[in-house]
Amino acid sequence: MHPSNRPSLIAVPLTAAAFAPFGDVIEGPAQPGRADDLAKVLVGADGRPQVSVLRAEKGASLPLTVEQMERHPLGTQAFVPVNGGRFYVVVAPAGVFDPAAIRAFVTNGRQGINYRPGTWHHGFLAARAGDDFIIIERAGPGANIDLAKLTTPLMVTEIVRPTSNGQ
Repeated sequence: MHPSNRPSLIAVPLTAAAFAPFGDVIEGPAQPGRADDLAKVLVGADGRPQVSVLRAEKGASLPLTVEQMERHPLGTQAFVPVNGGRFYVVVAPAGVFDPAAIRAFVTNGRQGINYRPGTWHHGFLAARAGDDFIIIERAGPGANIDLAKLTTPLMVTEIVRPTSNGQ
């Protein structure tokens, strides 16, 4: 299928309300101070939290081709920017994989995300090469990744920009 004939999706700015079905948005306070308990990190009875740092090898640019999704059934997985790196988030609800339910978001560079266990998502898509991200995820025994290949690839073709009033 020619790329222009593929089903397409528009990425929207990430908000806590829009992302709630898939997990948590992690974002510090707008003013000096501390924000606590921003995400529920789950690792299961036999797992432990693992903290890693990822330096993006390449930057993703539009249009993005979505051919495969993954999920981690045994624990959460979080990505938090270290140096203001924006990234794309392509997700679908936990449960039986439904390509029609895929949504796409773009972060503002101050936001991180925490996927709930079993939430379908695309592999990590940093917007710029060289940006660093903290990853907090489950380590431990058991198979903690399932993959689903889309029969028809999906294209994320553009980003909806918020208006001046933030809507």
